[in-house]
Order: sequence, then structure tokens, then C-alpha cells
Amino acid sequence: MPDYLAIKHLHVGAAGVSLALFVLRGAWRWRSPERLAARWVRVVPHVVDTVLLASALWLAWQIGRGAAPWIAAKVVALLVYIVVGSIALKRGRTPGIRAAAFFGALATFGYIVSVAMTKSPWGALASL
Repeated sequence: MPDYLAIKHLHVGAAGVSLALFVLRGAWRWRSPERLAARWVRVVPHVVDTVLLASALWLAWQIGRGAAPWIAAKVVALLVYIVVGSIALKRGRTPGIRAAAFFGALATFGYIVSVAMTKSPWGALASL
């Protein structure tokens, strides 16, 4: 059975790599779109996001039902981050839609981090 802390560190690391790759690909979308055609750019982010989601689900299972509201909020927000990020990087039909989706994905990522830190589905708003 995997160690909880090892999976948690894997999850946090995957989150950081996911964010870094997302920001890099967003910058390339605007400045050097030809770089997005590289094979590793089309494969690695999906692998990282799969590890991120799988580790999130494993951690949620380990934590159990008592933490369900904040864990459920994180998992749903992670799915939103992936979908909105996809709109930002390739599915958005106009530059304006892609830009709005890019910042929406960054805001969603910030929400996920705030939920993780506060252990509340309200995230940073929980302290108000």
C-alpha cells in the first residue's frame, strides 16, 4: 500500500508541474505557437494531469467521508481546471475566449490551493 505522505508529495509536485506547464503553454500560445506542436508538449501535460487527478482521488479515498465537502470541491475544481485549461490552449475559438479561459483556469487553480490550505470548500473565503 502506498504511503499517504508519498502520494501527497506526488500530488503537490504534480500540481506544481501542471501549473508550470500550463503557464508555459499559455505563453507559447501567444508568442511561439509553433512550439505547441512538439510531441512532448502534446503528451507530458496529459500524463501530469492524469497523475494529479489519480493522486487526488487516492488521497480523497484515504481521507474518507469526514472530509468530503472540501475534498469534493477540490476534485470538481480540478476537473474544471482541466476543461477550462483545454479551452485556453486549444479549444477556444477566438483569442479573447482563450485569454478569458486562461485566466479562469489560473483562478480555478488558486481556488484549489486555497481549499487545500483551509480544508474548507469555501477556500480563502472561509477566513472572512
